[in-house]
Amino acid sequence: MKNNMKGKSLASLYDLTQKEIEEVLKTSQLLKHQLLRGKEHLFLKGKTLAMIFGKPSTRTRVSFEVGMYQLGGHALYLSVNELQLGRGETIADTAQVLSRYVDGIMARVFDHQTILDLIKYSRVPVINGLSDFSHPCQGLADFFTIYEKRGKLSGLKLAYIGDGNNVAHSLLYGCSKMGMDITLGCPKGHEPNLEVVSQAMKQGRRTGSKVKVTNDPKEAVKGADIVYTDVWASMGKEHERKERLKIFRPFQVNAQLVKEAKDDYLFMHCLPAHRGEEVTDEVADSKNSIIFDQAENRLHTQKAILALII
Repeated sequence: MKNNMKGKSLASLYDLTQKEIEEVLKTSQLLKHQLLRGKEHLFLKGKTLAMIFGKPSTRTRVSFEVGMYQLGGHALYLSVNELQLGRGETIADTAQVLSRYVDGIMARVFDHQTILDLIKYSRVPVINGLSDFSHPCQGLADFFTIYEKRGKLSGLKLAYIGDGNNVAHSLLYGCSKMGMDITLGCPKGHEPNLEVVSQAMKQGRRTGSKVKVTNDPKEAVKGADIVYTDVWASMGKEHERKERLKIFRPFQVNAQLVKEAKDDYLFMHCLPAHRGEEVTDEVADSKNSIIFDQAENRLHTQKAILALII
């Protein structure tokens, strides 16, 4: 396994080059095939990953924990409530102490600055398992899944419908780096971060990726190869839920909306899904849906990231 990424931290997909993303995807494919053939790949034998959780999780915890085990290493689950962080220890001190015990840190947090501070003060690589700003592991799993299904990324169109959140930011960075067109259909006032859109557009000019944001979901989905959505109220925004249900209702991915996409479109959702809200059962359970392949690939892609950077 070729590796030029050892020691590299991952805060967002903006941090990775096109070649590095390709390396993650190739390694994901290799590890997945080896696992399916029953071939061991103990690249991280004797290594330990600290997993800091400021937000609860199903997919992130299970996929990282199982992934480390399959790579021959060990994962430590650390709730923020159990760490000295909860009693006033600084992120800087926590990062420096953990660095002396473990070989890598994965953190799933609210504030993106927490990730940046961990990276700044840690001696070992840090992986963003999710922050309010970015979800790079999800993005990489998404691109690996699309590549598996379509054999390419460049030249495809992805339509993202809903909230301009951390997943939207990761898709913007990734699509623009890999030459994929991306159109985001978001309600007014819920568009993605302007700086992220600007950076993606700049990157897209180099790779041939067209980047667009619209307030019209039909326009966004028109001619799309992939239709992607996420929950309308991300973790931490539950207090806005009632208001968001009204605002986002016209952005539901349903049978009517996906008629605008290509006949063989792929439906994606990072899960968990609030069925009947952002997506109907008819779409989520259709032959076009690849949501569970997408969820499975979190395991393979995160194993690739771990194997490459630790």
